[in-house]
Amino acid sequence: MNESPNKRAVIVGVFVIVGLLFLLAGVLIVGNLRETFNRKMQLVSLFDDISGLQPGNNIWYSGVKIGTVNSLNFHGKSQVEVDMNVAIKAKKYIRKDAKVKISSDGLIGNKILVIYGGTDGFAEVEDGDTLLVEKTFTSEDMINTAQENNKNILAITNDVKIITKKLAAGEGTLGKLLNDSLIYTNINATIASLHKASAKAEQMLASLSEFSSGLNKKGTLANELTTDTVVFKSVKASVLQLQQMADTATVFIANLKKASSNPNSAIGVLLHDDESGTRLKETIKNLETSSAKLDEDLEAAQHNFLLRGYFKKKAKTEESSLPENKKQITNDTN
Repeated sequence: MNESPNKRAVIVGVFVIVGLLFLLAGVLIVGNLRETFNRKMQLVSLFDDISGLQPGNNIWYSGVKIGTVNSLNFHGKSQVEVDMNVAIKAKKYIRKDAKVKISSDGLIGNKILVIYGGTDGFAEVEDGDTLLVEKTFTSEDMINTAQENNKNILAITNDVKIITKKLAAGEGTLGKLLNDSLIYTNINATIASLHKASAKAEQMLASLSEFSSGLNKKGTLANELTTDTVVFKSVKASVLQLQQMADTATVFIANLKKASSNPNSAIGVLLHDDESGTRLKETIKNLETSSAKLDEDLEAAQHNFLLRGYFKKKAKTEESSLPENKKQITNDTN
Protein backbone atom coordinates (compact mmCIF):
# COMPACT_ATOMS: atom_id res chain seq x y z
CA MET A 1 0.00 0.00 0.00
CA ASN A 2 1.47 3.32 -1.05
CA GLU A 3 1.98 6.19 1.43
CA SER A 4 0.15 9.44 0.68
CA PRO A 5 2.26 12.51 -0.31
CA ASN A 6 1.04 14.49 2.73
CA LYS A 7 2.29 11.86 5.18
CA ARG A 8 5.72 11.86 3.54
CA ALA A 9 5.92 15.68 3.77
CA VAL A 10 5.00 15.57 7.45
CA ILE A 11 7.81 13.08 8.18
CA VAL A 12 10.34 15.23 6.34
CA GLY A 13 9.20 18.29 8.23
CA VAL A 14 9.56 16.52 11.57
CA PHE A 15 13.11 15.49 10.73
CA VAL A 16 13.95 19.05 9.68
CA ILE A 17 12.53 20.51 12.90
CA VAL A 18 14.46 18.00 15.04
CA GLY A 19 17.64 18.82 13.14
CA LEU A 20 17.12 22.54 13.70
CA LEU A 21 16.55 21.94 17.42
CA PHE A 22 19.81 19.97 17.66
CA LEU A 23 21.64 22.68 15.73
CA LEU A 24 20.26 25.42 18.01
CA ALA A 25 21.22 23.44 21.11
CA GLY A 26 24.76 22.98 19.79
CA VAL A 27 25.12 26.69 19.07
CA LEU A 28 23.89 27.59 22.54
CA ILE A 29 26.23 25.10 24.18
CA VAL A 30 29.23 26.30 22.20
CA GLY A 31 28.32 29.94 22.91
CA ASN A 32 28.02 29.31 26.66
CA LEU A 33 24.26 28.95 27.12
CA ARG A 34 24.52 29.73 30.82
CA GLU A 35 26.15 33.07 30.22
CA THR A 36 23.73 33.94 27.49
CA PHE A 37 20.76 33.97 29.82
CA ASN A 38 22.51 35.50 32.84
CA ARG A 39 21.44 39.00 33.90
CA LYS A 40 24.00 41.68 33.11
CA MET A 41 24.67 45.34 33.84
CA GLN A 42 26.41 47.87 31.65
CA LEU A 43 29.59 49.73 32.70
CA VAL A 44 31.49 52.33 30.69
CA SER A 45 35.17 53.38 30.47
CA LEU A 46 36.92 56.00 28.30
CA PHE A 47 40.26 54.99 26.76
CA ASP A 48 42.82 57.09 24.88
CA ASP A 49 44.04 53.96 23.06
CA ILE A 50 42.31 50.55 23.09
CA SER A 51 45.34 48.76 21.52
CA GLY A 52 43.29 46.48 19.26
CA LEU A 53 40.48 45.67 21.71
CA GLN A 54 37.44 44.19 19.94
CA PRO A 55 33.77 43.70 20.85
CA GLY A 56 33.27 40.32 22.40
CA ASN A 57 36.63 40.30 24.23
CA ASN A 58 36.43 39.01 27.77
CA ILE A 59 36.37 41.03 30.99
CA TRP A 60 38.13 39.63 34.06
CA TYR A 61 38.06 40.46 37.76
CA SER A 62 40.51 38.73 40.16
CA GLY A 63 41.14 36.04 37.54
CA VAL A 64 37.44 35.29 36.99
CA LYS A 65 35.58 36.05 33.77
CA ILE A 66 32.66 38.34 34.63
CA GLY A 67 31.59 39.72 31.23
CA THR A 68 32.41 40.77 27.69
CA VAL A 69 33.02 43.94 25.71
CA ASN A 70 29.71 45.04 24.20
CA SER A 71 30.66 47.88 21.85
CA LEU A 72 33.33 50.45 20.99
CA ASN A 73 32.35 54.06 20.13
CA PHE A 74 34.34 57.23 19.56
CA HIS A 75 33.99 59.85 22.28
CA GLY A 76 35.09 63.45 21.91
CA LYS A 77 38.10 64.15 19.69
CA SER A 78 40.37 61.20 20.36
CA GLN A 79 38.92 58.98 23.09
CA VAL A 80 37.11 55.65 22.70
CA GLU A 81 34.08 54.73 24.82
CA VAL A 82 34.06 51.05 25.76
CA ASP A 83 30.70 49.59 26.82
CA MET A 84 31.04 46.51 29.02
CA ASN A 85 28.46 43.88 29.85
CA VAL A 86 29.23 42.64 33.38
CA ALA A 87 27.37 39.91 35.27
CA ILE A 88 25.10 41.14 38.04
CA LYS A 89 26.57 38.57 40.44
CA ALA A 90 29.93 40.44 40.31
CA LYS A 91 28.32 43.73 41.31
CA LYS A 92 28.88 43.28 45.05
CA TYR A 93 32.64 42.87 44.50
CA ILE A 94 33.24 45.90 42.25
CA ARG A 95 33.45 49.32 43.89
CA LYS A 96 32.94 52.71 42.29
CA ASP A 97 36.65 53.57 42.69
CA ALA A 98 37.78 50.42 40.83
CA LYS A 99 39.91 50.85 37.70
CA VAL A 100 40.05 49.22 34.28
CA LYS A 101 43.13 48.37 32.21
CA ILE A 102 43.83 46.59 28.96
CA SER A 103 45.80 43.35 29.18
CA SER A 104 46.43 40.24 27.09
CA ASP A 105 45.08 36.73 27.46
CA GLY A 106 48.48 35.05 27.66
CA LEU A 107 51.71 36.22 26.06
CA ILE A 108 50.34 36.82 22.55
CA GLY A 109 46.63 36.16 23.16
CA ASN A 110 43.57 38.32 22.57
CA LYS A 111 43.13 41.62 24.33
CA ILE A 112 41.06 41.56 27.50
CA LEU A 113 39.83 44.09 30.04
CA VAL A 114 40.83 43.68 33.68
CA ILE A 115 38.85 45.35 36.47
CA TYR A 116 40.85 45.65 39.68
CA GLY A 117 41.21 47.64 42.87
CA GLY A 118 38.48 49.36 44.78
CA THR A 119 38.10 50.02 48.51
CA ASP A 120 35.37 49.20 50.98
CA GLY A 121 34.84 52.92 51.65
CA PHE A 122 33.08 53.25 48.28
CA ALA A 123 29.69 51.87 47.30
CA GLU A 124 29.03 49.08 44.81
CA VAL A 125 28.86 49.96 41.12
CA GLU A 126 25.50 50.54 39.52
CA ASP A 127 24.26 50.00 35.98
CA GLY A 128 25.67 52.75 33.72
CA ASP A 129 28.60 53.77 36.02
CA THR A 130 31.85 54.90 34.49
CA LEU A 131 35.07 53.33 35.78
CA LEU A 132 38.44 55.07 35.72
CA VAL A 133 41.12 53.84 33.33
CA GLU A 134 44.75 53.11 34.18
CA LYS A 135 47.16 53.98 31.40
CA THR A 136 49.32 51.00 30.47
CA PHE A 137 52.33 50.66 28.24
CA THR A 138 51.51 49.40 24.80
CA SER A 139 53.84 47.45 22.58
CA GLU A 140 54.53 50.66 20.67
CA ASP A 141 55.48 52.44 23.90
CA MET A 142 57.83 49.59 24.74
CA ILE A 143 59.43 49.78 21.30
CA ASN A 144 59.86 53.55 21.63
CA THR A 145 61.38 53.12 25.09
CA ALA A 146 63.74 50.46 23.76
CA GLN A 147 64.80 52.81 20.93
CA GLU A 148 65.50 55.60 23.43
CA ASN A 149 67.52 53.19 25.54
CA ASN A 150 69.49 52.12 22.48
CA LYS A 151 70.27 55.78 21.73
CA ASN A 152 71.42 56.33 25.32
CA ILE A 153 73.58 53.20 25.21
CA LEU A 154 75.11 54.38 21.94
CA ALA A 155 75.88 57.80 23.44
CA ILE A 156 77.44 56.17 26.52
CA THR A 157 79.52 53.89 24.29
CA ASN A 158 80.80 56.88 22.31
CA ASP A 159 81.71 58.67 25.55
CA VAL A 160 83.56 55.58 26.79
CA LYS A 161 85.48 55.44 23.51
CA ILE A 162 86.52 59.08 23.87
CA ILE A 163 87.57 58.58 27.50
CA THR A 164 89.61 55.46 26.75
CA LYS A 165 91.27 57.23 23.82
CA LYS A 166 92.30 60.13 26.07
CA LEU A 167 93.57 57.71 28.71
CA ALA A 168 95.66 55.90 26.13
CA ALA A 169 97.04 59.25 24.91
CA GLY A 170 97.99 60.26 28.46
CA GLU A 171 95.55 63.14 28.70
CA GLY A 172 94.02 64.16 32.01
CA THR A 173 94.97 63.07 35.53
CA LEU A 174 94.16 59.38 35.02
CA GLY A 175 95.94 59.35 31.67
CA LYS A 176 99.09 60.83 33.20
CA LEU A 177 98.84 58.40 36.09
CA LEU A 178 98.68 55.47 33.69
CA ASN A 179 101.45 56.66 31.38
CA ASP A 180 103.83 58.77 33.53
CA SER A 181 106.06 56.59 35.73
CA LEU A 182 107.27 59.65 37.67
CA ILE A 183 103.77 60.33 38.99
CA TYR A 184 103.49 56.69 39.98
CA THR A 185 106.80 56.96 41.85
CA ASN A 186 105.65 60.11 43.64
CA ILE A 187 102.42 58.42 44.68
CA ASN A 188 104.40 55.47 46.04
CA ALA A 189 106.62 57.88 47.99
CA THR A 190 103.54 59.62 49.36
CA ILE A 191 102.07 56.30 50.43
CA ALA A 192 105.35 55.41 52.14
CA SER A 193 105.28 58.73 53.99
CA LEU A 194 101.72 58.02 55.05
CA HIS A 195 102.85 54.64 56.37
CA LYS A 196 105.59 56.33 58.41
CA ALA A 197 103.14 58.88 59.74
CA SER A 198 100.78 56.07 60.63
CA ALA A 199 103.58 54.27 62.51
CA LYS A 200 104.41 57.45 64.43
CA ALA A 201 100.74 57.93 65.21
CA GLU A 202 100.63 54.39 66.58
CA GLN A 203 103.68 55.13 68.75
CA MET A 204 102.01 58.29 70.04
CA LEU A 205 98.85 56.33 70.83
CA ALA A 206 100.95 53.74 72.66
CA SER A 207 102.59 56.52 74.68
CA LEU A 208 99.20 57.98 75.51
CA SER A 209 98.00 54.55 76.54
CA GLU A 210 101.04 54.10 78.77
CA PHE A 211 100.48 57.54 80.28
CA SER A 212 96.81 56.80 80.91
CA SER A 213 97.75 53.49 82.56
CA GLY A 214 100.15 55.44 84.78
CA LEU A 215 97.24 57.52 85.96
CA ASN A 216 95.78 54.38 87.52
CA LYS A 217 99.08 53.42 89.21
CA LYS A 218 98.98 54.28 92.90
CA GLY A 219 101.80 56.36 94.38
CA THR A 220 102.42 58.46 91.25
CA LEU A 221 101.85 62.20 91.17
CA ALA A 222 99.39 61.91 88.30
CA ASN A 223 97.33 59.34 90.20
CA GLU A 224 97.33 61.46 93.35
CA LEU A 225 96.27 64.52 91.37
CA THR A 226 93.35 62.63 89.84
CA THR A 227 92.29 60.55 92.86
CA ASP A 228 93.51 62.25 96.08
CA THR A 229 91.19 65.12 96.97
CA VAL A 230 93.66 66.48 99.57
CA VAL A 231 96.44 66.84 97.01
CA PHE A 232 94.00 68.35 94.56
CA LYS A 233 92.81 70.89 97.13
CA SER A 234 96.43 71.75 98.00
CA VAL A 235 97.31 72.26 94.33
CA LYS A 236 94.16 74.31 93.90
CA ALA A 237 95.06 76.47 96.90
CA SER A 238 98.59 76.98 95.54
CA VAL A 239 97.16 78.00 92.19
CA LEU A 240 94.84 80.47 93.90
CA GLN A 241 97.77 81.94 95.87
CA LEU A 242 99.78 82.28 92.69
CA GLN A 243 96.80 83.98 91.09
CA GLN A 244 96.55 86.38 94.05
CA MET A 245 100.30 87.10 93.82
CA ALA A 246 99.94 87.73 90.12
CA ASP A 247 96.99 90.07 90.77
CA THR A 248 99.02 91.90 93.46
CA ALA A 249 101.99 92.22 91.12
CA THR A 250 99.67 93.57 88.45
CA VAL A 251 98.28 96.18 90.85
CA PHE A 252 101.80 97.08 92.00
CA ILE A 253 103.02 97.51 88.45
CA ALA A 254 99.96 99.59 87.62
CA ASN A 255 100.57 101.83 90.65
CA LEU A 256 104.26 102.08 89.79
CA LYS A 257 103.40 103.01 86.22
CA LYS A 258 100.90 105.58 87.48
CA ALA A 259 103.44 107.03 89.93
CA SER A 260 106.16 107.15 87.30
CA SER A 261 103.86 109.05 84.98
CA ASN A 262 103.31 111.69 87.71
CA PRO A 263 106.20 114.21 87.58
CA ASN A 264 105.45 115.39 91.15
CA SER A 265 106.07 111.96 92.76
CA ALA A 266 109.49 110.77 93.87
CA ILE A 267 109.76 108.17 91.10
CA GLY A 268 108.36 110.65 88.60
CA VAL A 269 111.00 113.23 89.63
CA LEU A 270 113.78 110.64 89.27
CA LEU A 271 112.48 109.57 85.85
CA HIS A 272 111.53 112.95 84.39
CA ASP A 273 113.70 115.58 86.24
CA ASP A 274 117.24 115.51 84.84
CA GLU A 275 118.55 117.82 87.58
CA SER A 276 117.25 115.58 90.36
CA GLY A 277 118.75 112.57 88.64
CA THR A 278 122.12 114.28 88.42
CA ARG A 279 121.98 115.21 92.12
CA LEU A 280 121.09 111.65 93.07
CA LYS A 281 124.05 110.34 91.08
CA GLU A 282 126.40 112.83 92.79
CA THR A 283 125.00 111.83 96.19
CA ILE A 284 125.59 108.15 95.51
CA LYS A 285 129.09 108.93 94.28
CA ASN A 286 129.85 110.94 97.44
CA LEU A 287 128.51 108.09 99.59
CA GLU A 288 130.82 105.64 97.83
CA THR A 289 133.80 107.99 98.36
CA SER A 290 132.93 108.52 102.01
CA SER A 291 132.55 104.77 102.54
CA ALA A 292 135.98 104.13 101.05
CA LYS A 293 137.56 106.85 103.27
CA LEU A 294 135.79 105.40 106.32
CA ASP A 295 137.24 101.95 105.56
CA GLU A 296 140.71 103.50 105.34
CA ASP A 297 140.24 105.31 108.66
CA LEU A 298 139.09 102.13 110.39
CA GLU A 299 142.04 100.20 108.99
CA ALA A 300 144.40 102.92 110.28
CA ALA A 301 142.68 102.86 113.69
CA GLN A 302 143.31 99.11 114.00
CA HIS A 303 147.07 99.67 113.61
CA ASN A 304 147.16 102.57 116.08
CA PHE A 305 149.10 101.57 119.20
CA LEU A 306 146.38 103.01 121.42
CA LEU A 307 143.62 100.83 119.97
CA ARG A 308 145.71 97.80 118.90
CA GLY A 309 145.16 95.94 122.16
CA TYR A 310 141.40 96.37 121.94
CA PHE A 311 141.18 94.89 118.48
CA LYS A 312 143.47 91.93 119.40
CA LYS A 313 141.34 91.14 122.45
CA LYS A 314 138.18 91.28 120.32
CA ALA A 315 139.73 88.94 117.77
CA LYS A 316 140.63 86.38 120.47
CA THR A 317 137.10 86.51 121.86
CA GLU A 318 135.59 85.87 118.44
CA GLU A 319 138.05 83.04 117.81
CA SER A 320 137.18 81.32 121.10
CA SER A 321 133.48 81.37 120.18
CA LEU A 322 134.05 79.61 116.83
CA PRO A 323 133.72 75.78 116.41
CA GLU A 324 136.87 73.67 116.24
CA ASN A 325 136.79 73.18 112.47
CA LYS A 326 136.41 76.91 111.83
CA LYS A 327 139.29 77.62 114.32
CA GLN A 328 141.53 75.29 112.31
CA ILE A 329 140.60 77.07 109.11
CA THR A 330 141.28 80.49 110.78
CA ASN A 331 144.71 79.37 112.06
CA ASP A 332 145.60 77.97 108.64
CA THR A 333 144.61 81.28 107.11
CA ASN A 334 146.77 83.26 109.60
